[in-house]
Amino acid sequence: MHFKDLAREIVAGRRLTRADDLSLFLQGDLKELMAGADYIRAALMGSKVDLCTIINGKSGRCGENCRFCAQSAHHHTACESYPFLDIKTILAAAKANEAAGVDRFSIVTSGRTLSGAEFAAAIAAYKCLKAECRLELCASMGFLTRDQLIALKEAGVTRYHHNIETSRRYFPKICTTHTYDDKIAMIKEAQAAGLTVCSGGIIGLGESGEDRLDMAISLAELEIKSIPINILIPVKGTPLENLPPLNADDVLRAVAFFRYINPEADIRLAGGRKLLLNNGCAAFSGGASAAITGDMLTTSASTIAEDKKMLREMGRDTEPRYDTVPSCKGNN
Repeated sequence: MHFKDLAREIVAGRRLTRADDLSLFLQGDLKELMAGADYIRAALMGSKVDLCTIINGKSGRCGENCRFCAQSAHHHTACESYPFLDIKTILAAAKANEAAGVDRFSIVTSGRTLSGAEFAAAIAAYKCLKAECRLELCASMGFLTRDQLIALKEAGVTRYHHNIETSRRYFPKICTTHTYDDKIAMIKEAQAAGLTVCSGGIIGLGESGEDRLDMAISLAELEIKSIPINILIPVKGTPLENLPPLNADDVLRAVAFFRYINPEADIRLAGGRKLLLNNGCAAFSGGASAAITGDMLTTSASTIAEDKKMLREMGRDTEPRYDTVPSCKGNN
């Protein structure tokens, strides 16, 4: 079957599963694959590009041993370490990002979980953001309990981020302090608490193309609405520091088949975009519909203004959808 025909079937309602032969995505013509992915994106997602920004709310000294991560205490990197940020700093970042015209803002923290006084500080920060800003609020704080997730929702958070990182088969090769099943259980807890979930992973960890396909199918089975695709940039001091970078075509292929397998999710370009020409312009013509942007994403190498200019020139819509909500106070 040609990719264009498959794309038409997907727009008409077909959904791919593990029972389908997905090998065509790894072997087929890349240009045709991307054209079909863009057709699906345009038909089911439209021209809007969802832009989100993050702030590293707590950095370093993480007890988990994820082999790719600069913030793990198991590795020896130059990562900065600090406790949970004060509300003033977080609010200032949110206001600046809202003024720049992004859709979402997330506080991201290192460590297996956030608890005690630091979690209370996070709740206070979100209540302040909810009162002061129009941005959609997201959180990424590791493994939380159902009660904590409900508390985040009540404070204004609408989406929880928790990556599955890779395939079930490959996961033990990148982390042993928690399991793939722990990840799946956390995602289902967030969904049960009434939050939408942002979950994706990293490509270029040494995994196979089949592993990337498996990750795409797993996310479809979980009905994930936002799928960040990170491209590994090896960090000195981590076990993966000597891995060669992915070929750009491999990245574009993955973005495209993630769109076929998750046709109604935001396929979100995330960390590592500097490995692609023009911050991933081609990927936005091959299935991508969202991005993490801004100065806080250290592996992006793009600013909000640069991303919005590029996307507008492509005919894409980057205007936020919160114009009916009061704006951030104190932005003048």
